[in-house]
Amino acid sequence: MAQKIYPDAAAALDGLLRDDMVIAAGGFGLCGIPETLIEALVASGVKGLTVVSNNAGVDDFGLGKLLRTHQIRKMISSYVGENKEFERQFLSGELEIEFSPQGTLAERMRAGGAGIPGFYTRTGYGTQIAEGKEIKMFDGENYVLERGIVADLSIVKAWKGDPYGNLVFRKSARNFNPMVATCGRVTVAEVEELVGPGELEPDQIHTPGVFVQRLMLATRNEKRIEQRTIRQEAI
Repeated sequence: MAQKIYPDAAAALDGLLRDDMVIAAGGFGLCGIPETLIEALVASGVKGLTVVSNNAGVDDFGLGKLLRTHQIRKMISSYVGENKEFERQFLSGELEIEFSPQGTLAERMRAGGAGIPGFYTRTGYGTQIAEGKEIKMFDGENYVLERGIVADLSIVKAWKGDPYGNLVFRKSARNFNPMVATCGRVTVAEVEELVGPGELEPDQIHTPGVFVQRLMLATRNEKRIEQRTIRQEAI
């Protein structure tokens, strides 16, 4: 068995990074984002990145840290509304954006991981999303051709992992991390808990270890809430 466990994030990313590469990053809002690996990317100084992620974090957390240091050249995302620095860079022309509907983005990464170069979807037809893309009619309905996404590197965060690279995600962290894990030419996972061989129930594994080349124990496990809404007590 190949040795997949690395002592820290810097070691896990060693030899994988270069300027102008495409990185797919897991997470849903601020849930299940690979915080430790993102910190290592910031420290590496790699730049000109194209980052594929459902969202762009917030100004001081998650991918917002890479935006703050201007290491990201282009974002492929579906939701970016919580990041003021993202907004500033986009409006000033410093950052290139490719918006993708949320379900379409998930399927683009799943398709890339499955070796499917493209697929047709009705989502986005008749909108700016469809501009410049091939349109084809099926059963009287128009569909937009979307390309699968294959990243140079995928970074994900799991609840549990074992030495074989098998991963289990918890609750909302499962929304995008499994698709991200499959679409990278190389996938690096950080895990909150590293368990021994055979400790994960086979039927509970969300990402098989065949998709994961490297993993390490996360050192940053901050549980943030993107928008906290509380109800005022009636007087």
